[in-house]
Amino acid sequence: MTSNDYAAAPGPRETAMPTTPAEVTIRPMRPGDADRVLAIYQMGLDTGDASFEVTAPSWDAFDASRLPLHRYVAVAAHAAAEGDATLGWVAATAVSDRRCYTGVVEHSLYIAPQARGRGIGRALLTAFIASTEAAGIWTIQTGIFPENTASLRLHHSSGFRTVGIRTRLARHHDRWRDVVLLERRSTIAGST
Repeated sequence: MTSNDYAAAPGPRETAMPTTPAEVTIRPMRPGDADRVLAIYQMGLDTGDASFEVTAPSWDAFDASRLPLHRYVAVAAHAAAEGDATLGWVAATAVSDRRCYTGVVEHSLYIAPQARGRGIGRALLTAFIASTEAAGIWTIQTGIFPENTASLRLHHSSGFRTVGIRTRLARHHDRWRDVVLLERRSTIAGST
């Protein structure tokens, strides 16, 4: 599977989604967002409850590993044109290069600390789900540390279900960590 397999259907354009806070615009991620996206990523990693990773990658590595179609940022509406007020982002990776898994992606969602609790995560996830539905993605999966209760609540309220807990999946900061595996099955794509 290549990233072109996902490019058949366009995602939502720059817009205020129905669930988007009034002061926030959700738009496709652009290369000019790189510095802020990676800074938000690093802030999330610094919490110790976002990922096994401890350092955000370079933009080239981030760009090469994420599918080009399903990348969105939330920006403060007054600064949407400048792109300098990025509040969060969501992006997807392919779970496999096997053709039978072309409709399965894994996503990451990160919100700047000062923007948490304002509905921005929900707005990004809503745009992301709409994009994947339009592209024929039938399963979105993610892994979340059990301690990240806000993310678990957001995902459960957005149609994700817990598949299971991957016990002691890997070491992180010198301790074993569990990961809650969640998935969202499309009611549109892959339903027949």
